[in-house]
Amino acid sequence: MTARSLESGAPARERAAPSLWARIWQNDAPGYLFLLPWLIGFLGLTVGPMVTSLYLSFTHFDLLTAPRWTGVDNYMRMFTNDPKFWASMRVTMFFVIFSVPLKLAFALGVAMLLNRGIRGLPLYRALFYLPSLLGASVAIAILWRQIFAGDGLVNKFLSIFGIVGPSWISNPNYSLWTLIVLSIWQFGSPMIIFLAGLRQIPQDMYEAASLDGASKWRQFVKITLPLLTPVVFFNAIIQTIEAFKSFTPAFIISGGTGNPINSTLFYTLYLYQEAFGFFRMGYASALAWVLLALVGLFTAFSFLTSKYWVHYDD
Repeated sequence: MTARSLESGAPARERAAPSLWARIWQNDAPGYLFLLPWLIGFLGLTVGPMVTSLYLSFTHFDLLTAPRWTGVDNYMRMFTNDPKFWASMRVTMFFVIFSVPLKLAFALGVAMLLNRGIRGLPLYRALFYLPSLLGASVAIAILWRQIFAGDGLVNKFLSIFGIVGPSWISNPNYSLWTLIVLSIWQFGSPMIIFLAGLRQIPQDMYEAASLDGASKWRQFVKITLPLLTPVVFFNAIIQTIEAFKSFTPAFIISGGTGNPINSTLFYTLYLYQEAFGFFRMGYASALAWVLLALVGLFTAFSFLTSKYWVHYDD
């Protein structure tokens, strides 16, 4: 009997066991193959550009010449010698501080009305959600510009009562507020989430509170809001991030300039001007990373403080 036949007839326990990596590959290879397209896209379209952008933020780069390393000059210029940076920061923070709470309050109010069991609820829910589906599209921004123009629908309506309205979008006192109203109008997405949260609150809690003589306002403050705080927290995070990223309405209404007098100069619009108006790609990359850090700090602060006001089942 040859050595080969002896080897083939050896007991299974005497054969060499496959290595750990071989077993992992045999068991997980199909999963890795299915993940491969996503991994390629994630590394090539997300991680790669982010790393490149981080490098470019420390360079002078204008698309025409090779990047030239300048260290932290872009960041120093941003914080010490760029008035438009601070102007765009003020406009963006004003927009975020006012648009997000007003949008959430309006969405919650509509959700509470729909939660009362009115007839035709699916129809109303779809109609209210429609503006959110359209999003901050170019068509909606153009429509908004026509509504608030000097001869727009708002002023035509006011003229019925003998009121001469200003040109809302060309007056620095009102132009930013028109964008805030546009943001509030797109309340459908948080409204749907609020409505789902309201449906999870047990009705017997309201019945017990009514028997104890609690008013509707007290029921709202003591029952609805505390039990809805996880949903409020989620909506606040999502809507604040979206507000920081807002770009299209300001671009369309101001013609890409941020005027009048930089009153609609959103941070993202200023970033766009630096990148594609002046081709200062290195400086625009630094602006993008500052925005990312700002959003990250806000999100981290929100999570750290949520334990003091967000109430879960316990």
